Amino acid sequence: MILALLHTSPAHVPVFDALRDAAHPGLTLRHVVREDLLVRAGEHGPASVADDVRTVLEAAARDGADAVLCTCSSIGAVAEDVAPALGGVPVLRVDRPMAARAVAAGRRITVVATVRSTFGPTLALIEEEAARAGRDVDVRTLHVDGAWERFLAGDRDGYLGLVAAAVDTITDADAIVLAQASMADAADRARATGTPVLSSPRPGLDAAAAECGAAQTA
Repeated sequence: MILALLHTSPAHVPVFDALRDAAHPGLTLRHVVREDLLVRAGEHGPASVADDVRTVLEAAARDGADAVLCTCSSIGAVAEDVAPALGGVPVLRVDRPMAARAVAAGRRITVVATVRSTFGPTLALIEEEAARAGRDVDVRTLHVDGAWERFLAGDRDGYLGLVAAAVDTITDADAIVLAQASMADAADRARATGTPVLSSPRPGLDAAAAECGAAQTA
């Protein structure tokens, strides 16, 4: 089984390799890292990278991927839109299973992000999952000032510390969504909240692995 992953940071590669090793050892991962896509999506909107995303995913399909997983929340919807052009190869966005879990947890959802361009796509996804489930949601946002600069500087510990501290200030949510895959380990650092803190890498990879398995047995 072969899963192609589109990342916008090289930091995601070891994260998904470790998750694969722990839960899906028979799954082959092919990583494609395109940091420029996130930069351009942040400056000009996700639609500005649609052609490049399509090119990357078409190449992955030609190279034999059973499924493709986009690990960047900012361009996840763009990636999903490419799926009809891939001849039946499924395209998944890493944060969709997380969004579904957030909707199931309750009406009040707080989305935490370190990159502002992530909010639009993530809120749209939660609203989509809420409509699918027939639920009303009240979604709020919290931007973690200064955190992304730490991430870009290679200060992962400082980055996660700022995210965890921000999460600890939230007291009025039924679920807290860590909008970016890079934020996942902050969930274990948050202490002050009894609210579920949801991240995307593990459930996203599980869903993609299931799609690969389905493709192999089809």
